[in-house]
Amino acid sequence: MRNHSPGDGSQTGAYYGPESGTRWFGLWDGFFAVSYLVTAVLLFLSGDSQATNPIPIAALTLMVPWYAAVGRPLMIEDTYGPRNLVFAAGLVTLFCLTTAFNLVGAFALFAVIPMLIMSLPMASAVVLATVANLCPVLVVAFTGEDLGLSVLGVLPISLLSIALSVLLGMWIKRVVRQSKERGLLIEELRRSRERVARLSHEAGISAERERLAREIHDTLAQGLTSIISLVQAAESEVRGAPDQAVHHLSLAGRVAKESLAEARDFVAALTPPALRGGSLSQAVRRQAEGLIAETGLEVRCSVMGEEKALPMAVSVVLLRTVQEAIANVRKHAKQARTVDVIVVFDQDRVRLLVRDDGEGFTPDGTQEGYGLRGMQARVEEIDGVASVTSSPGRGTTVEVSVPMTALAGEESHG
Repeated sequence: MRNHSPGDGSQTGAYYGPESGTRWFGLWDGFFAVSYLVTAVLLFLSGDSQATNPIPIAALTLMVPWYAAVGRPLMIEDTYGPRNLVFAAGLVTLFCLTTAFNLVGAFALFAVIPMLIMSLPMASAVVLATVANLCPVLVVAFTGEDLGLSVLGVLPISLLSIALSVLLGMWIKRVVRQSKERGLLIEELRRSRERVARLSHEAGISAERERLAREIHDTLAQGLTSIISLVQAAESEVRGAPDQAVHHLSLAGRVAKESLAEARDFVAALTPPALRGGSLSQAVRRQAEGLIAETGLEVRCSVMGEEKALPMAVSVVLLRTVQEAIANVRKHAKQARTVDVIVVFDQDRVRLLVRDDGEGFTPDGTQEGYGLRGMQARVEEIDGVASVTSSPGRGTTVEVSVPMTALAGEESHG
């Protein structure tokens, strides 16, 4: 049996909550009340001179507040200590007093024995239960001739009473223990559900923040970068080459409109404007044309193999990859002269390559910014593989490969 501190909030919360064994004690209270009433009525109805003696009724009645004030809290707390022994000794004393003045009071054993079992360790409870059951035998031994009873006639009944009372007390004790353990388990399950709900909520918030961050980076941030570059170019050309400045400002206005449309659509989780009403290859060609118009680089865009209709989720990821790769060319490949954008439709996969002949870098992970990490995260969501190959002076190649099994899976989900 476990010892619990009454001040332990974690335990008392489980014991006194709506799912604890405390609620079950209502049945035991009812059993105790019935036992008291039956014994009291029998004492009043006993047909000898002992019926006029108030001591048995008084001693029996004192068991009620003794149980309610001292014994019941001890049974609920499920603790063992000096108070338990005081309660048990007082209970046995009141019972023996009741029985000594009226043998009919022995019927109170049906309530006394279970209370001893529930408030004491088993060994101590059995000892005191035996003492309580021997009390009627001693009364018969001293006054049996006046009552017409013999010790041998009462002893079997006392032994049977011990057995039945002990079994009843053990059953009650077991049920109460199981109820308390169930209360602890339910409390732990409730806390686990709250913890899982909280973690799920936090994970959902984190995933949504990650999605918005990727969308903002791939749309608004890149669009603003292009606008800034075009406006700066126009400022430097407004006097020397006004026609070129107007052209750059026109491009800046077009990029601003496209960025605004992208912002509205990713908030509403709609199809990106670049993919609306066209295929992936057409959207990729438009991105290449935009890079030509903004930088004047030689951009070669090609599609190899027979183009297949792709699920929208895959098309969006591939388009965002092209946008990120082109943004990196614009920002980092200052010495680049040519850029190749290739979409390859194989039998078992679709591949995308964006290759430039710029200054390149050493891809050791330290130079990979949020854009590349976001691109790789996007590709992994559709079971694809993204890689970045580069070396100083030899340019950079971004390659994405998505297997046909992933394409089939996206179509079935759609």
